[in-house]
Amino acid sequence: MDSAHLALFAQALLIGLSIAAPVGPIGLLTIQRSLQQGPRAGLATGLGAAVADAMYGALGAYGVSAVIRLLESARVPLALGGALFLLWMAWGLWRAPAAPATAARPREAGQGLWRYFFGTVLLTLSNPATIFSFMAVFGALSARSGAAAASPGLVVLGVFVGSALWWLALSAGVGRLRERFDARWQRRVRRTSALLLAGFAAWQLGGLFAR
Repeated sequence: MDSAHLALFAQALLIGLSIAAPVGPIGLLTIQRSLQQGPRAGLATGLGAAVADAMYGALGAYGVSAVIRLLESARVPLALGGALFLLWMAWGLWRAPAAPATAARPREAGQGLWRYFFGTVLLTLSNPATIFSFMAVFGALSARSGAAAASPGLVVLGVFVGSALWWLALSAGVGRLRERFDARWQRRVRRTSALLLAGFAAWQLGGLFAR
C-alpha cells in the first residue's frame, strides 16, 4: 500500500468513526446492552451497524444506480418499518424483567448475540439516507484524491474499520462499568433506554408525516 492509498484509508477510517460516534438508536442500544449483558452483547449490536454501513457504503462507492433508485423509492416504507421496529424494541425493554432468572447457556447466549447483530443490521438498513451520505463522502474523496476513484473498496473498508473500532471502544468502555450498577440502576437504565428509543421512533414518524 503506497502513501496515497494509506492516506485514503486513514481518511475513510476517520469518516467511519465520525459516522458511528453520534449517539442515536444504535449507540443507545449498544450502551444499554453493554451495561446489562456485557461488552460482547454491545459489540454485536454495534458491529451490525458497521456491516450495514459498509453495505450502503459499497453501493454508494460503486454507484449501483438500479439499487440506489430502488432504495430511494422505498424510503418511506423502510423508514416506517424502522420506526415500528424501534417501538417494538422499546416495548420489549420496558417490559423486560429486572434480571434473568438463570444464566444463559452458551448456545443461547450465542443465539442472542446473532439476534442483536442481525437486528441492528436491519435497523440500520431501514434508513436508506445513509447511502446518500456515503455517496457524498465518496464524491468528496474522489475530488481530492484519484486513489479514491480507483479504489472504492479501500474507502468502504476504511469506513467499516473506523466504525467497528468505535463500537469496540464503546462496548468495552461501558462494559467495564457494568459491575457498578445494581438491579435498581439497571432497571432505570433499561426504562430510560426504552423511552429514548420510543422518542427516536416518534421523531422518525414525525419526519415522515411532515413531508
